[in-house]
Order: sequence, then structure tokens, then C-alpha cells
Amino acid sequence: MASDKQVTFVIVGGGIAGVTCAEQIASQFPSDEVYLLTASPLVKTVINFKQVSKTLEEFDIEEQPSSVLEAKYPNLKVIQSAVNLLQAKEHLLLAENGQTFHYKKLCLCSGGRPKLLIQDKPHVLGIRDTDSAQDFQKRLSKAKRIVVIGNGGIALELVYEVEGCEVIWAIKDKAIGNTFFDAGAAQFFIPSLEAEKKDRSLPCKRSRYTTDKTGAGHSGASGELGSALGPDWHEGIELRGAEQSSSGVHIEYECEVDEIFTQQEFLQSKFSKKKSELGMWPAYVQFNNGKVYGCDFVVSATGVVPNTEPFLHGNNFDLAEDHGLRVDDHMRTSEQDVYAAGDVCTAGWKPSALWQQMRLWTQARQMGWYAARCMAADVLEEPIELDFCFELFTHITKFFNYKVVLLGKFNAQGLGFDHELLVRCTKGQEYVKVVLTGGRMVGAVLIGETDLEETFENLILNQMDLSRYGEELLNPNIDIEDYFD
Repeated sequence: MASDKQVTFVIVGGGIAGVTCAEQIASQFPSDEVYLLTASPLVKTVINFKQVSKTLEEFDIEEQPSSVLEAKYPNLKVIQSAVNLLQAKEHLLLAENGQTFHYKKLCLCSGGRPKLLIQDKPHVLGIRDTDSAQDFQKRLSKAKRIVVIGNGGIALELVYEVEGCEVIWAIKDKAIGNTFFDAGAAQFFIPSLEAEKKDRSLPCKRSRYTTDKTGAGHSGASGELGSALGPDWHEGIELRGAEQSSSGVHIEYECEVDEIFTQQEFLQSKFSKKKSELGMWPAYVQFNNGKVYGCDFVVSATGVVPNTEPFLHGNNFDLAEDHGLRVDDHMRTSEQDVYAAGDVCTAGWKPSALWQQMRLWTQARQMGWYAARCMAADVLEEPIELDFCFELFTHITKFFNYKVVLLGKFNAQGLGFDHELLVRCTKGQEYVKVVLTGGRMVGAVLIGETDLEETFENLILNQMDLSRYGEELLNPNIDIEDYFD
């Protein structure tokens, strides 16, 4: 299949950033061939996109065979292959399948790879892509107890969704979900872990395709990962353990893993005398608080690191402290004509006072779309300004079956002690937190159906002085939308 191609645009990565970038470029340059390289046979596409307000957006993610994308854009060619080598100075990309691309513009959207606690342990599973989620489902069906390590989005969803299996949830923080919310919001969610599950048999808004495990379907010859899971990855797959009744979730706060043992290693360790107390399990986890738990397997959900590995050798990329490819305000890396978007990159420009980078779906889509516009502007020699979506951080998601909206400096990031918080909470219904500095709103967390997102977005963007309203700002008897419209 070896062939040499001269092409204008090559995009690497079949996740949201890569696909959004490829779609945008293909529609803007219909007479140019656009190549999208992806390690997985399935690509992630945005569907049901809805601009909720100036900066807030909602969408679903659908996993599709690449042929669907090619049918939509005749000039877009999807190549299922990982990257073997990039020679940025020569504008040359060698794919694992032997194809060579001489590109004019390249955009790297290779996403992140899981930070696995301990590599190559048989009972440690990282959940990142569709294949690993299906592997998890299969293992869970035979499990009576699992240990979940991590406090990010996947861990939060997982501990809530799992039924028929005891869950030991270990987090290094004082409260659950501290990436997304404070201890107050965490307390709001805790009863959801203990309560009977609400009826969640709502139709899932995205189709599913399974990958062909017999060869081509599996993540590329190098074990390259498929793109990350969608935000509703657990819908449509039953996350049920071997027990008839759920044994609930037990949280171990402020602890980290010291050691993970196989059964054989455990029996040879100093803990073997605890065998009768702990019972016989396929794996054992020792935490730094001295506690040891036996379990069927361990789920490592400790976040991702930028997947830059395939591109670094022989090139001179400027890497940020988090090891992402540093990009400027036109999404350009330090190598000429190489752009990057999504989890693989780190914003290197001076951010707006109300925005911060978080490796989330919303930003993957925004960055992929904006990178395509920047590549196009460069080719057409047109000026382009930083997109308005980078003016204010916004994210809409769902945790424990509650709608969650995050705006601006929602956790008072970087504000030190120079801020005040207003909080309104109705147990089991809603949690509203506002972050103010100098009497002006700079962030908010909205949990539940509050209908306040657009009003708060406007108050944050226009920086109106709210000092005179004080705590009345969150008075439930005042219709705040009417107040500020």
C-alpha cells in the first residue's frame, strides 16, 4: 500500500478535535483533498449541536464508521493508520501502513492517553476508548468488588453508574469531583451515591458501532489507542456486577495507592497474615493510609497525559509543563506549518481573565474548529483574531443525573483570597454557587435545572458591579432573569 502523496491538509486523530478540524477544512476547501489519519476504525462526530447562548454550547457525540464522514465530504479521505514518523522540517509524515504524506499544513489532534497507575498489571484497567469500556463491562459482569482510583469525570460517572458490585473509591482529595466543583457541591452529590437510582432509561442520543476485533479494528499495530469516550459513554452498556443487590460505594478520602498485588504477590507479602480477614481476591490494593482492600480488579481513572509520543523524535516541538504541544493564539506549534488542537496541546497564549484550559469535550470541539480556521486563514493569507469562545470558560455536562453548568473561574481558580462566594442550595434539587471579585461576577457553578446560565453568562461578560445586591442576588424569590434583562 506504500504510496507518496503531495497534499495540502493532513489531520491526525479521529477524536472530536481532529474530526471537527477535518470537517471544517473539507467544507472550506472542497477542491483540495483532505486526509484524516486515525488509529481507530471509528471516528467521533458532533451531533445535535446547539448554541445555548453567546459562549455556552451543548452537543452529543456519535461514534461513526469513517465511511459516513467520507460520504458527507467527498474530498475527505480517512486513513486508518497510526503515525510512524513525523519529519516536520521536511513537511513529511509517514503512516504505519506505509503511506507517506508531503503536507503543506498539518494539524495534530492525537488526544491524551490514560495516566495508568501501574503499567502492565493484569488486574489494572484504564478506561479511555470504546474498546477499554467494553473490556470493563465484560470484567464487571463477573465482579463482586472493584477499586476505582481517580476523581475526574470518568470516575464520577463510573461510581454512580455501576450496580450489583461493591465499589471502593479512592481519591487523593478531601472531596469528590474537585476538578469540577468545591466541597459544598460535592456534599450535594453524596446522597445520590447512597440513594436508589432514578429511572435512567432515557433514549441514548448516539448510535454505537463495535470495532472488529479480528484485525484492522484494533487500535493500530502499535497498540495505539482509539479516541476518547463520549460524555455519555456508559449509556447503552450495562454496568452490572455479579451481585444481585448493590453493595454501595465506600469512599477513601485523601489517599493514594502504595502498591497493587496479584493474589500470588499478596500471599508472599507481609500482608499475607491478613488473608482470613481480607478474604481471597484476584488483586489487592494497599493505600498510603495503611488500609488494604481485596478486589476483582482495579480501575485506573486518574486522567490523561497529552499523547505527543509519536511526533517528538527528531523534531523540535516546544512542550509545556504538562507535556502538551505548546500552541500560540493561532493554534500553531513551534514547528512551521504544524498546528495542534484538543488534549494533545497546551494553550501558550496569555488567556483571558475568565478562561482556562481544561481537557474537556467542549474545548476539543472549539479548538479543532478554530485550528481549521487558522490553517485556512494562513493558506488564504487572511488575518484572523482569537475566537470569542476563548473569552469565557463554559462547560455543560451531567453528573449523577444532574445537569451541571460551569462558567468562568467557577472554582475561583487563580483568585487567591481576593474573592467571595454566594451559595444557594436546595437539597436534592439544585446547587448554585457564584464567585465574585470586587463586586463583579467572575464564575459560577449551576447544578440542577436552574435556568440561570444565560443570565450569569451575561453578568460575567459585561462585568456589571453587583455589590449593591449582596446576597439578594441568589434570593430564590427574586426572578433574577427579569432583573437583569
